[in-house]
Amino acid sequence: MPRHAEEASPGRDKVLVEWLLEPDQPAVRYRTLVDLLGRRESDPEVRAARSKIARMGWAHDQLRQQGPHGIWERRDPKNAEEWINFLYYPKYLSSNWRALVLADLGLQRTNPAIRRLAEQIFAYKLRLSSLVNFYHEEACASANTARMLTRFGYGDDFRVRKLFDWLLEDQRENGGWNCAQDAPGTLDVWEPLAAFAALPPAQRSPRIERAVERGIEFYLDRKLMQEGQRYPPWLRLHYPNHYFYDFLIGLDLATELGFADDRRLRPALDLLRQKRHADGTWWIDRAHPDVSGPKSPQYRRGVTPLIIEPPGRPSKWITLKALRVLQRVDRAS
Repeated sequence: MPRHAEEASPGRDKVLVEWLLEPDQPAVRYRTLVDLLGRRESDPEVRAARSKIARMGWAHDQLRQQGPHGIWERRDPKNAEEWINFLYYPKYLSSNWRALVLADLGLQRTNPAIRRLAEQIFAYKLRLSSLVNFYHEEACASANTARMLTRFGYGDDFRVRKLFDWLLEDQRENGGWNCAQDAPGTLDVWEPLAAFAALPPAQRSPRIERAVERGIEFYLDRKLMQEGQRYPPWLRLHYPNHYFYDFLIGLDLATELGFADDRRLRPALDLLRQKRHADGTWWIDRAHPDVSGPKSPQYRRGVTPLIIEPPGRPSKWITLKALRVLQRVDRAS
């Protein structure tokens, strides 16, 4: 456990914001300007930071490994098995997983590399005649794809809207979602709410708004991390958030979707403050929340995390998300 930080101080938080604004990671700088400092998208500094996301830092590290057709795979599928696995396996190094990170980091379809990548996803995973498509697929995959493509700028595409229709249809009676059919919702399946959160409020239909209210109530009723026996991975901060849940994901969604003043957030907020280190930062606890390290059996079975920031050190991405949550809560109180 970290050495607990004292209550937030304006001076220390100012230093943290300056750290997040450093030019080495323009994706973090961009989100800090917009989310923490309230700058508009038209602000020259915001536009400058966003323009650099593909040219340096984490997004650039991913894009420089991208093939000429927009994907990371080096050959087209040759048979049915390869077709089914194409873009999705191996976890978490194939194109699907890298695309989710690039969408998080703020890249959009204005970038030619993102257009090529999106075209491959549409062709292989969102075409009804393909061997595998994400319509009527498990909510985890469908929602991740909806969120990613919406952030890329394809939210109005009929194929993406079809994904949102499926998420509405698949919401369970208890308000949650599940990757197993005919099962009640579970905290693990947070992706549909994240997909709805990616839609600008003006694009959320009344039906989507009702689904969000039911979904958030499902999470709040469980205080974001209390469902059945204590489950340690939900308490481990991590990134990328491919589809493993942790309590900061819940806090970020609940506060972004307008529920920052709900008292049921308090246990998760207390844990967030406990995890803050003495210098004011938060760390990534695990690169993959369900495994302990390269000697773990899951690694040997081919589960290799995509590492953006190393665990066990101050994390700009996690610190940004945590400060964003606390700011929303402060403003709502």
